[in-house]
Amino acid sequence: MSLQDRIRKLKDSSFPDQLQGVTKSRIRAVLEAIDRESNDIVDTVFALLDDLTPSLFSSARTGTKFCDGASTQHIASHVGTFQRKGTRLDREGRDYWIKPLRDLGAIEPVYLQPETGAFILGHPVAKSPNSAYRLANDFLDILIAPDDEWRKKLKEWVSEDQIRKRLELQAQMAELAKNAVDTKHSDLIHACQMVYAPNYLPGYDVIYVDDGDGDRITDAQRFALGQAGIELTLSDAMPDVLLWNRDTDTLWVIEAVTSDGEVDIHKLRQLTFLSDRAGKNAIYFTTAYQTWKAAQHANQSIRIFHPAHIFGSWKTQQSIS
Repeated sequence: MSLQDRIRKLKDSSFPDQLQGVTKSRIRAVLEAIDRESNDIVDTVFALLDDLTPSLFSSARTGTKFCDGASTQHIASHVGTFQRKGTRLDREGRDYWIKPLRDLGAIEPVYLQPETGAFILGHPVAKSPNSAYRLANDFLDILIAPDDEWRKKLKEWVSEDQIRKRLELQAQMAELAKNAVDTKHSDLIHACQMVYAPNYLPGYDVIYVDDGDGDRITDAQRFALGQAGIELTLSDAMPDVLLWNRDTDTLWVIEAVTSDGEVDIHKLRQLTFLSDRAGKNAIYFTTAYQTWKAAQHANQSIRIFHPAHIFGSWKTQQSIS
């Protein structure tokens, strides 16, 4: 059963006003106390408390619940379909309704291993559909604590030392998780930066890399983009690697493909609009594969497009070699 079918089957069921004994009023009070309160974050936390709804991951073990791990799409659907009965969250906006609590260690990243159906801590595979989130146990303890105890627990939880320990532990577990899963997409992106670009794109500097599930745009990347006169927003297509040639004022996009994600007409249009908006002279595109055999199988080409041309009119077209 597809995700859409599972959501459709569940959407008409009545939804409780509390989960694991926690109401939205309690969630809001806790979030207000740590200056992280918003309607979207309240509803996100409420979704991650859901121990009634079966997991929306089709490959999860039998008996797995929504609270054990939910992707950004799952959370957006839970809020829009189950809680709000219509208006769903924009899953590209996770910087606004996941990141504020992830930065504190209240929400932790997890990854569903397809071969076992179990969740492990961390997001070892960049942009994987199996990446998910859940509430950290110590934050859950605060939410479910009695009325006369939760403020004391929260005060201890928000101390600087405790935050550092939580984040260090999550980082250690995430590093261990990398050894348990396939990271070929991240490896290919790294190879594009370290091998392909220096050898085949002289004069181009990397200004953005989308190889993680934390900040979609880091402060360092935002600075580099600013130097190039570019502002990436959540509504823009996010390339795997974006490069800029200062002398020619042109951009180059590399998409690293291990299963799908080649440069298609949709991404080409979006990124060409970005180039136009920034006033660049041209934008070029490369689809990178792990092996020549994979490239032959996909039958793709390097496509080079000039913003002055209408869509679908290629300036030049070259085979990958």
